[in-house]
This record gives sequence, structure tokens and C-alpha cells, in this order.
Amino acid sequence: MAIEKRICSIFKSPRKNEMYLYVDKKEGLERVPEELLSVFGKPQPVFDLLLTPQRKLAREDIVQVLANIEQQGFHLQMPPPPEEDELMSLPDELLRFNDPL
Repeated sequence: MAIEKRICSIFKSPRKNEMYLYVDKKEGLERVPEELLSVFGKPQPVFDLLLTPQRKLAREDIVQVLANIEQQGFHLQMPPPPEEDELMSLPDELLRFNDPL
């Protein structure tokens, strides 16, 4: 049976930018494995949010988030993959600007 709605607490990692942990607000961090918390760092509260299958999240599939919280007690949102180095996307003329003549 799919979860219809859940109030979640969202925490950010102090060690990794844009890494977030979603948990059921009532359970808090009690079902999050110690091994994960040791890597994640001390969870820093961000906000609480009502999650429903109709809600859109910027980078996560809401149905998967709800399923993960139901099954394992948490959902870990990883940081986005690193962008291609911005310098490499500049035109060659700009990249050679400071080259000796």
C-alpha cells in the first residue's frame, strides 16, 4: 500500500554541500543507521514538510522518497553531480588571452 502523505523533517549535512536526509517527523532520526550518520555528520534541521505523491520536489522522485521513508526510515538525497568545469566551456580565444605572445 502506497503512503498517501507524511510530515517529514529534512536535515542537511554539515560535511557535504547539498546532501539532505528526509525522515518521518514522528520518528525523527531513530531509524537512521549509525554508519550513515557518522558519514553524514550531525544532521542540521532545515524544515518540516508535508509530502504527498502529488507534490513536486526539485531533484527527487516524491514517490521514491515516501517509499524509502516507509521501508527504511529515511531517504538520503545526494548532491547533484559536479558540473563540467565552467572554464572548459569558455571559447578558446578567452582561454588563450593570458598566454605569452
